Amino acid sequence: MQHDRDRDRRRDEIDPLVDAWRADGLDDALIAMLELGKRAGRLHNLVQQAVRAELADHGLTYAEFEVLTVLRRAGSPYRLRPTDLTRSALLTSGGTSNVLQRLEKAGYVERGSDEGDGRGRWVRLTGEGLRVTEDALVASGTAHDDVLGSVPPEKLRAAADALRDVLAPITPRR
Repeated sequence: MQHDRDRDRRRDEIDPLVDAWRADGLDDALIAMLELGKRAGRLHNLVQQAVRAELADHGLTYAEFEVLTVLRRAGSPYRLRPTDLTRSALLTSGGTSNVLQRLEKAGYVERGSDEGDGRGRWVRLTGEGLRVTEDALVASGTAHDDVLGSVPPEKLRAAADALRDVLAPITPRR
């Protein structure tokens, strides 16, 4: 009873959908799945909107930011093969190629051939690319804080852990 009263006080824009699904007689397990998908999608959209706005102030698209941060995570010398970059950034090879062209033109990455293997290629962050990446990471943090900063840290931790528990059995291992 207390749980229902607490839930009623913190309804969100997904709850009317849940009410309609219940009225339609959908199974509780299916409702939970639909609810999770809708809320995860809503959260994703809110964060993405905020991050994209911050990145635009830095002259970056989200895809460009992803590529830059993947290279930064690789550690010094901030260099990866394009195929590894594509896989880690969750882009298509064509999408990666287009992003790399823009980043290279801006002076944020450089591309070259592997001296040991004439067919091998690499992509590396430039000094300017590293600086822009660091600035964009701060901007991304600001955007995340703008959206999620009012949520208590223990709630965020619990939600992140719960989502890992949901994703683990359905995510293919590489």
